[in-house]
Amino acid sequence: MYTYKEFPLTRNGIALHLDCLTLAGAVPQKHILLVHGVTYSSREFDIDYKDYSFARMLAREGYGVWSIDIAGYGRSGAVEDGFMPNSDYAAEDINAAVELIVAETGLEKIDLLGWSWGTVTTSRFVKKYPQHIRKLVLFAPILTGVADMPVTEPFHHNTWAHAAEDFQTDAAGNIDLTLVEPIMLDMFCSACWRYDGDKSPNGGRRDLMVDPSVKLIDLDALTVPTLVICGDRDPYINYNVVYDVLDHLPAGSALEVIKGAAHVAMYEQPHYHDFWARVMGYLND
Repeated sequence: MYTYKEFPLTRNGIALHLDCLTLAGAVPQKHILLVHGVTYSSREFDIDYKDYSFARMLAREGYGVWSIDIAGYGRSGAVEDGFMPNSDYAAEDINAAVELIVAETGLEKIDLLGWSWGTVTTSRFVKKYPQHIRKLVLFAPILTGVADMPVTEPFHHNTWAHAAEDFQTDAAGNIDLTLVEPIMLDMFCSACWRYDGDKSPNGGRRDLMVDPSVKLIDLDALTVPTLVICGDRDPYINYNVVYDVLDHLPAGSALEVIKGAAHVAMYEQPHYHDFWARVMGYLND
């Protein structure tokens, strides 16, 4: 039902994983690039359980769905210095991917979605290279520093428990299985382990772990219509800032806050269809 194709891409001497998912036999007339967060790679967008896969939903909606692994992540080449692929470095990886996509598709503009740290990297890319982006989606945006906790190790030690940390917990501190199906949770964590293993670069994490007074996304510098979408229970969101984003974004932008959702809204059982509807409503408007 679906077709994957990988596209060779190298930047700074490092092979970057870039692939495109489409419905089998389809020739999409619109394309979107998905950009992952700070610990795990792009496979997180395509967890193949029931109908949960966000990437496959986009393909069914007629998109060519492109995913990139930033240098040092997932199926991209390894890096010796885990601090090297920071937010500005990742923005240049994104630029290399976008240039390839517009060349392959013949389109002048595509859509772009970043999740978590991916909102920092995509916004920095768009600030510098807006010409090929039609609409930007910032999902679970890290608008300001998360906490003033200096990161001193160049690589993060990944664990199964860490992969599950972004899901909501119940009063006892366990993963709330009324919000995420157990099999969905296991497949998500399994994908993290399969594609990213026990370590990932810490350049992005070092950028994020600064005082909340530090602005990480320059909303005033964005010149393309932007959707900011998040849950109202996301521990990484600065809610003192998020409700004012439309004061800083260009015309045609929007803010969507999903009640009861957190950082992984696209895989929370009560919220993922709502998340899809809001994203597609914006992209199709």
